[in-house]
Amino acid sequence: MLVQTTRAGDSDAVARLAEFAELAASAGASVVAQLFARADAPNARFLLGTGKVDELREVKQANNADLILVNDVLSPVQERNLEKYCECRVVGRTGLILDIFALRARSHEGKLQVELAQLKHMATRAVRGWSGLDSQRGGAIGLRGPGETKLELDRRLLRGRIQQLQERLDKVALQREQTRRSRQRNAVPLVSLVGYTNTGKSTLFNRLSGASVYAADQLFATLDPTLRRIEGLASGPFVLADTVGFIRDLPHDLVAAFQSTLTETREADLLLHVVDAADPERDQRMEDVAAVLAEIGAADVPQLLVFNKIDNLDGVLPRRDDVGSQPRVWLSAAQDQGLDLLREALTTLLGRDRLRTELRLAPSQGRLRARLYEAGVIQAERTVDERGWVLALDAPRARLQALFGLADGDGDYLRAALGGIPVPGRDE
Repeated sequence: MLVQTTRAGDSDAVARLAEFAELAASAGASVVAQLFARADAPNARFLLGTGKVDELREVKQANNADLILVNDVLSPVQERNLEKYCECRVVGRTGLILDIFALRARSHEGKLQVELAQLKHMATRAVRGWSGLDSQRGGAIGLRGPGETKLELDRRLLRGRIQQLQERLDKVALQREQTRRSRQRNAVPLVSLVGYTNTGKSTLFNRLSGASVYAADQLFATLDPTLRRIEGLASGPFVLADTVGFIRDLPHDLVAAFQSTLTETREADLLLHVVDAADPERDQRMEDVAAVLAEIGAADVPQLLVFNKIDNLDGVLPRRDDVGSQPRVWLSAAQDQGLDLLREALTTLLGRDRLRTELRLAPSQGRLRARLYEAGVIQAERTVDERGWVLALDAPRARLQALFGLADGDGDYLRAALGGIPVPGRDE
């Protein structure tokens, strides 16, 4: 059964309970009863008032429920007291989302991240309260001495496993960073799909990339990040990343555990913010996504708003709106409607900050030529007799401007040449 806490001025409790019911269904639970409970002044012992706790136990017994899900943050003491009083397992919002993530994780990195978040959550629950945790190991041969309580042993084992997982994730993060640097050297922009969970991001990813990432009408259907190189745009190739969907009140342990994955979002050149156009709560969902983006340091990354699922709106046709600071595209990924408009918008946005020009270098500038090749900004080259080279450059402006810091005057040369001022070879 589900418990939805409410507080003074809470106007969306019904919507939050409906979303919580979807989370429960995603975890495989069958909802047999629902209960609203005021929690303006949370009870330190139960979170809920004593009268509401009595009602909770009665409803639980009347419906033979074997699990109580509470859409709120439960302290370890509150969770334990509710379990003892109601005589069944009690799980808060964080525990439920962690359980869903454990079901969805498929990659090695995803499983490591979920386990790390679960153990950090479990560590907060390793408190005194259950019988036997204060028993000491000692007295037997080889174990004499002050001993170690079971609680202390459990905490030590948790700390050891958490450290081990963190070290493994650091290695994975290093591999991701190497891949990211290689992509940057090749001057390939990164476009990351973001949005509230179940807005159709994976379906859109499959349409654009031709991949077959798992997509379903359920919360957190996709957990592990997927990257694909997309060709065919006039602005050049780009890498498209499909990441985990966001949700309101996303547990901080999950945000911390998925930092390496969310780096693809934080360091993207463009975010495709996918919105369910038919969702009556879409404005609130967009605010929730903005809050998570701010939390992970991606609030300033340029965005293209993609209003998906217009097939669920009567009379709305695919269109592209370029008014304002955030351009918008209205489409239906499932019905393959409006994707050409999205590709046009991507071409415009990715090509706007891209520079295609020719640069002439004298024979004495071989070192600068090598640096430009190393940076991956040279698309073609031709030799001009013995007078040097003419290089065709194609790269984001930001990538080229990063080369302005080159020493020995090369940076000044690039700055002048790319600023539209003809600069002949130095030996001419």
